[in-house]
Amino acid sequence: MVLDLLLVFFCLLIYVVLVLIVVAFFTLFERKILGYIQI
Repeated sequence: MVLDLLLVFFCLLIYVVLVLIVVAFFTLFERKILGYIQI
């Protein structure tokens, strides 16, 4: 039972980290595109 909870918690943690990385890359990419449009 404890192992199951740890596994679920670990999966959620990995999922959150991946989402944060994707959002960070998306904002950087968006800024580059906006920068190119302005020039």
